[in-house]
Amino acid sequence: MAKNLIIVESPAKSKTIKKFLGKNYEVVASNGHVRDLPKSQMGIDVEKDYEPKYITIRGKGELLAGLRKEVKKADKIYLATDPDREGEAISWHLCQALKLDPKKTRRITFNEITKNAVKQSIKQSRDIDMDLVDAQQARRILDRVVGYSISPLLWEKVKRGLSAGRVQSVALRIIADRESEIDAFIPKEYWTLEAQFIIDGGKKPLVAKYYGNPEKYEISSKEDVERIVAELKGARYKVTGIRKGERTKKPPLPFTTSTLQQECSKHLNFATRKTMQIAQQLYEGVQVKGHGTIGLITYLRTDSTRISEEADAACKAFIEETYGAENIIEGNILPKSSKKIQDAHEAIRPTYVTLTPAQVKDSLSRDQFRLYQLIWKRFVASRMHSAKYETTSVKIDGKGHRFTSAGSKLVFPGFMSVYRSDEDKEEGNAILAKVKEDSKLKLDEMEKEQHFTQPPAHYTEASLVKALEELGIGRPSTYAPTISTLISRRYVAKEQKNLYLSELGDVVNQIMVSAFPSIVDVNFTATMEALLDGVAEGTVEWKTVIRNFYPDLVQAVDHAEKALEKIKIEDEVTDVACDICGRNMVIKYGPHGKFMACPGFPECRNTKPYYEKIGVTCPKCGGEIVIKKTQKGRRYYGCENNPECDVMTWQKPSAEKCPKCGNMLLEKGNKLVCSDNACGYIIEKPKRIE
Repeated sequence: MAKNLIIVESPAKSKTIKKFLGKNYEVVASNGHVRDLPKSQMGIDVEKDYEPKYITIRGKGELLAGLRKEVKKADKIYLATDPDREGEAISWHLCQALKLDPKKTRRITFNEITKNAVKQSIKQSRDIDMDLVDAQQARRILDRVVGYSISPLLWEKVKRGLSAGRVQSVALRIIADRESEIDAFIPKEYWTLEAQFIIDGGKKPLVAKYYGNPEKYEISSKEDVERIVAELKGARYKVTGIRKGERTKKPPLPFTTSTLQQECSKHLNFATRKTMQIAQQLYEGVQVKGHGTIGLITYLRTDSTRISEEADAACKAFIEETYGAENIIEGNILPKSSKKIQDAHEAIRPTYVTLTPAQVKDSLSRDQFRLYQLIWKRFVASRMHSAKYETTSVKIDGKGHRFTSAGSKLVFPGFMSVYRSDEDKEEGNAILAKVKEDSKLKLDEMEKEQHFTQPPAHYTEASLVKALEELGIGRPSTYAPTISTLISRRYVAKEQKNLYLSELGDVVNQIMVSAFPSIVDVNFTATMEALLDGVAEGTVEWKTVIRNFYPDLVQAVDHAEKALEKIKIEDEVTDVACDICGRNMVIKYGPHGKFMACPGFPECRNTKPYYEKIGVTCPKCGGEIVIKKTQKGRRYYGCENNPECDVMTWQKPSAEKCPKCGNMLLEKGNKLVCSDNACGYIIEKPKRIE
């Protein structure tokens, strides 16, 4: 019989697929890419219309030799790399590297690694889609020319080993802009007033919040709240309105790469990289008792929420049997279409909905189980009815002032029988249900509380992925590696989920913003992504994208070479003597920022931490306030006498003291703000005279 060869990307996938097919099929793995641009040079021939120079990846020679032997034995070759642009490009590179005969070579793709999906893909084999290949080539070449043109500039101006990337640099700017917003944020004082009422001799109080007089009113100060409390003295309270209603909560859509990464960060505390690694294992196949090696989820890199008709029908049949027909939602619910979505894939879902998390738990690691359970529950919930709540809101008036109380009670769980988040809570409906128009109310006590508005939250990996997706920057396959690069390069520090701009990241971002504004411009990068989508759709010629981009980049680099000469960081000599050889130590720039080193290196290797003074004395002990960094590179300001003195702040202190309370003043944007929020002193920062 004729021998068929299937080439996949990973050995794990090859083992799973091999079990689905007969002896007539041999399944081998390429272990990812086999060819790429050289590391030692840009690898783009600008003179020959930006022709890429691909070479065999180091270490892949032996693997390719083995693949060639298998190719010679085969009558037909099926290229079964991942079903996306990068997978399409890997198939094309395999054709080139193995010199495959087009007449006996076919491309197959499957969104899930199941017996039916693999066999169906063989029946529907096709030629390689060169539009998808060209879209990946264009992306790779754009990233290469940006990196190889700008990185040497960063080496010269800051330090060797730094890098700039097309998507990476925009992500860094987004984080830097958020840091600036946080630093410039000035808290605004406000107060809340809560009243506790006893209803008709009951025991549990009804808590109501102050609303207004009777129009909505924001309480802005202590004097304000005390005036309201005084006006309410001796007031008689009565219920002036009860409104009952119903609200529904729609089921969630099944996971895309972005929403999966966000939910895993929120509920499982997974980094984006970890989420993708575990999802890859579940997709490629795991050994499940009683089932052998099977792929448990569909392809993990997708921005589509579409579900196939077969999967939709199978899920609804499962819901009817397990939860009842009344829980099934009608139709195949789809979101409003977006131009950014590449709808070639389905959403991420379990390959077999009948394989419940409980059935596979013993076959999976703890993290694999938790991820599978999340994907399974989300998918099943997406095919179920909305949850329904009964809502009650009450108005309570006294002496012209109004308090309100609202609550909800779940009356039909719908999808929440399967999938419930922390926000899906009932609120105080038990007491509200007893309230009537003629209910007698007795004031038990009032509680007033001071608050301050909060600055925008620091980005987490999850919220950064969400921002990148909403802005149209990058694609599902790029989110995790982009964030990993920022952290590994120490441009960004990650502390307790939050991402903070490091000193090094700040320097790199400033250079990119001043010298290459278009590359770090969000709209420009989103437009570039749209052009790459056009290449994939066959409406844009891929080299046109490079031709329009590269000359402007070269011009910007040439200009930056001259304009940025002033910011070159030289070794600054300090007045601190080396403990070993006595030379005056110099300031160096390392992966973690500045440090002091002996200029006698390599003979003398002495180093010390460098703390830059800012000309402000510590209000507690009189020492100098210096710039310090956390272990992961986040900058803060603290006393030089730490740990004896514990004064520290994230904002830069001013040399001036607060004239109102004597505390430190902190720089926030163009204002100086008292470090004590309760004081509330604010003044415009004096303008520098040049």
